[in-house]
Amino acid sequence: MMPLIADRLEAFESRIQAELRSEVAFIEAIGGDLVGAGGKRLRPSISFLAGALVGADDEASMQVALAVELLHSASLLHDDLIDDADTRRGAKAAFRRYGNVVSVMSGDYMLARVLGILAQLGSDAFTQRMSETAARICEGEVLQFQMATLETWDLPTYEAVIEGKTAVLVATAAEGPALVSGADPASSAALRDYGMAYGRAFQLRDDYLDLLGDPERLGKPVGGDLREGKVTLPVLGLITGGHDEALAIVRRHAGDAGDVERMIELVREHGGDRDTQRAIAHEVVRAQAALATLPAGPERDALMALPEAELERIR
Repeated sequence: MMPLIADRLEAFESRIQAELRSEVAFIEAIGGDLVGAGGKRLRPSISFLAGALVGADDEASMQVALAVELLHSASLLHDDLIDDADTRRGAKAAFRRYGNVVSVMSGDYMLARVLGILAQLGSDAFTQRMSETAARICEGEVLQFQMATLETWDLPTYEAVIEGKTAVLVATAAEGPALVSGADPASSAALRDYGMAYGRAFQLRDDYLDLLGDPERLGKPVGGDLREGKVTLPVLGLITGGHDEALAIVRRHAGDAGDVERMIELVREHGGDRDTQRAIAHEVVRAQAALATLPAGPERDALMALPEAELERIR
């Protein structure tokens, strides 16, 4: 996939740096840290590939990619503060380096840059979708805390959380070029369905790895979600099934020695690992099926390959 859109991804790095320039040194430093950390750049890649599929011009796809990634970056700054995180992509979290106010306002600065991009694009449909996406992201984060506080652990609520945390933004990256280019509604819907399914698969794999991954490959200890009192799919079956020991571990945020290791044992013993892997595979099939009506070619093949990688991703 990378050679196919390498030139556009390279241009994207320059463009996002330009969007994050500021005369205020701390804002520019935080933006530079996020850009320098890079990440997988999955969302921009999806926008460029989807844009090529529906015949969007390169600049329109670029602006979609920038708007989506800036919204994502802003959410990361806010999430790290909310989660009291120590690090982001191996570096000290921005709010720990610069303080809460600077970190939050830098995230708001990124949101302001998103507004500027939307004004330049002049697409009512894409602006509406970005508004809905930002709202869903906020709802997903709050719902995750609500679920833990009220102990409303169930599958529909968990699915709403992972859609808000991850899937809606992937879907907007995929659908955005179709919206701004005026592609037919069927193509827009297909790309959105693809993005939602791929995003769910991606977050399911993240949740699986957080508990059941290899700490050395992940570069961090496992069990982070448990320590924050979050119930993800590998654990959810134990909780909804009334497993008292698992529930006690969740309620004390895996605060006792050996709690994480014991939960891993319980998950494997009761099949939570296999259930999660099956759920990932199901979403991969849904994502690939959504693309069936779109034109065959290297761009569609590359989009097909992205969710399939979630079947074996190790970090």
